[in-house]
Amino acid sequence: MKISINRLKDFIVLDQSSEEIASLLTGSGLEVEGVELFESIKGGLEGVVIGEVLTCERHPNADKLSITTVDIGSEIVPIVCGAPNVAAGQKVVVATEGCTLYPGTGEPFQIKKAKIRGEVSQGMICAEDEIGLGESHAGIMVLETDLPNGTSASEYFKVEKGDVLEIGLTPNRADAASHLGVARDLKALLNREVCLPSVEDFKVDNTSLTIPVSIENSNDCPRYAGLTISNLKVGPSPAWLQNYLKALDLEPINNIVDITNFILHDLGQPLHAFDADYICGGKINVKKLDKGTPFVTLDDKERKLSGEELMICDAEKGLCIAGVFGGKGSGVSDQTTKIFLESAYFSPDIIRKGSQFHGLKTDASFRFERGTDPNMPIYALKRAALLIKELAGGEISSDIIDFYPNPIADFEIAVLYKHIDRLIGKHIPKETVKSILNGLDIQVVNESEEGFTAIVKPYRVDVTREADVIEEVLRIYGFENVALSENLNADFLAEHPSKDLNKLQYRLSEVLSGLGYFEIITNSLTKPIYVEKSAHLQSENNVVILNKLSEDLGVMRQSLLFTGLEVLSHNINRRQKDLKLFEFGSVYFKEGESYREEKRLSIFLTGEKTAESWLEPSKEVQFPDLYAVVELILEKLNIDNTSVEIVHESPFDYALQINLGAKVLGTVGLLDGSITRLAEVKQSVLFAELNWDLLAKKSKGLKKYGEISKFPEVRRDLSLVIDKKITFDEIKKVALKAGGKLLQKIGVFDVYQGDKIDASKKAYALSFYLQDTENTLTDKIIDKTMSRLIQGFENEVGAFIRK
Repeated sequence: MKISINRLKDFIVLDQSSEEIASLLTGSGLEVEGVELFESIKGGLEGVVIGEVLTCERHPNADKLSITTVDIGSEIVPIVCGAPNVAAGQKVVVATEGCTLYPGTGEPFQIKKAKIRGEVSQGMICAEDEIGLGESHAGIMVLETDLPNGTSASEYFKVEKGDVLEIGLTPNRADAASHLGVARDLKALLNREVCLPSVEDFKVDNTSLTIPVSIENSNDCPRYAGLTISNLKVGPSPAWLQNYLKALDLEPINNIVDITNFILHDLGQPLHAFDADYICGGKINVKKLDKGTPFVTLDDKERKLSGEELMICDAEKGLCIAGVFGGKGSGVSDQTTKIFLESAYFSPDIIRKGSQFHGLKTDASFRFERGTDPNMPIYALKRAALLIKELAGGEISSDIIDFYPNPIADFEIAVLYKHIDRLIGKHIPKETVKSILNGLDIQVVNESEEGFTAIVKPYRVDVTREADVIEEVLRIYGFENVALSENLNADFLAEHPSKDLNKLQYRLSEVLSGLGYFEIITNSLTKPIYVEKSAHLQSENNVVILNKLSEDLGVMRQSLLFTGLEVLSHNINRRQKDLKLFEFGSVYFKEGESYREEKRLSIFLTGEKTAESWLEPSKEVQFPDLYAVVELILEKLNIDNTSVEIVHESPFDYALQINLGAKVLGTVGLLDGSITRLAEVKQSVLFAELNWDLLAKKSKGLKKYGEISKFPEVRRDLSLVIDKKITFDEIKKVALKAGGKLLQKIGVFDVYQGDKIDASKKAYALSFYLQDTENTLTDKIIDKTMSRLIQGFENEVGAFIRK
């Protein structure tokens, strides 16, 4: 859920920074997942100014170019311009050297000093599409303005900027699904008043278009209100309303629909506007229709009704799935001149049924199925009607119809002070408790020394018990203000089933066997010479056998490496050179006067990857072949957030060390020839040794797979030029952070290093696969995700994006 800071300030006085507001809300239970800057024109026209063309002459080396001198306030600069309409004396929009432009289509680009056909150009005179203002590229923009040269273009075009909060709303906080709802929490947190726009100017102009309403079942629809507005004109919304919606990632449609969306996100009250000319019989019926009845929704799909969803109907047909989705034809179009405006409170259960049956999740159903405010429909109706008159003209042509036979009462909840102290774990003064509750619009009545009665308005659907009231006190008082006791305890200890390590090992053995690896079991006793000849093992850590059978079995192994190499040697000497082996085994260390035992997993890969055939030549195994197996192990064990670093240490020629935080999970790489020769292995060996104890401890259990998404996967490619020192792991981390849950996987399909780029650089060609498990991805969402990826690569690893 997105909340505009600028709009919040219309409800409540805020002098805190966006980050401080985010921290306050998160501490009170409205978790702010991010703060984004909204700009009505992308980039905010930073570095773009108003300039004046002083001179304009034809370019000596190009017929279609002109050489101009432009006064940009701070200096006069030469600019080569290709627009046919450029002329001396014009006031123009100038992108100055160093600024970045965000065109309506295509990638952003930076303005640099350049030579164009031999002439210096220090800027660009802009057309409207080049700065994201429109689509025209017929010529440069010529302005009629008296603003001085050098004035920021953002001032001329009235660029709107403001931070937008992304709130991860929990299902219980339906009351906070609006700007008003968030402002209510800030009211309690900051002890300030919330101001609602006045609707005192509302009046009925005439009753020339009255549409009666009948409700079949008041349990399904406890409250239904509406009115008509005639002689209105449908058209584009003003800039302020369009910017409000765009800041919330909504697409403006027309002034009527935009106003209903504005009210929904402002007040949390969904509205629906019907074209009054489409309402047959001149009346509205709220009822259920027969099972199997066909109904065409706004997305042009015919749906068969279940018979359980609530429908808004006229005398002949269904107009709308109540609280979920409108019907085709009944909505507002450019030809609409009169509307019936609906504002209702529906039973959450009936809306949830309709939404789930048809697989439709809308902003309206999101709120209705969690519970809206039954006292809001009339105020929202009046507020919307006044806005429609202001932005679309027209006249209110009926009295307000308000069907509300059984008003929903406030919740009355008995609360004891001793229970507040017991559940919170700290004594909170009574006056503080009452102040917090009053700030939350929870009235305190029937107060005594022992407790009081809390009167909770019905829009707080999550506050119906004493414990709920106490939770409200705690979240505003602040969890951080309740100190932890020295001895933590709980009234109830949930069962935490332990991991079955044998099952975990067995399942992983199945995975490795399925990849063609053979399991080996080797002796824990080994030769002391291996440690003496290896820089990565220490003799003082040897666990020496006192009653040794021979010198070859004189110590306990510190690594699975050499016993595994002995198996390789045995097989290679018998002409079995293509080997894939793994072992789960223990290693042993002496540390001072004590001993330590660890369980590890070793993997060996050597020889040819594929056997020689007439189809293709044989190919030797390579590092990625083994590293892919290690990645699969981490995936199967559900271990993420790992990092890697390159190492060139014994026993490896080169290797990657895999870390989880400050702990080393293991190492995978190509063994040094001097190490393999100790076991008389004369061919290259890839080896991985993983700390199985740590893997099992950090594993979140074997990864479970879900249903395959019904929605298509989308691939986008990027070419990055980065420093040679940047690893793919660093690139991957930035991508996963910026791409969020939509980014399913990343691939590298080309790596380039050569004379076409700087010697200290390399180029990665990356593929990104995006998928939403609940919806089909739109171009807007895809472009936004790719923009975040590009920005992340540029800011965090200094990448240059190749066009």
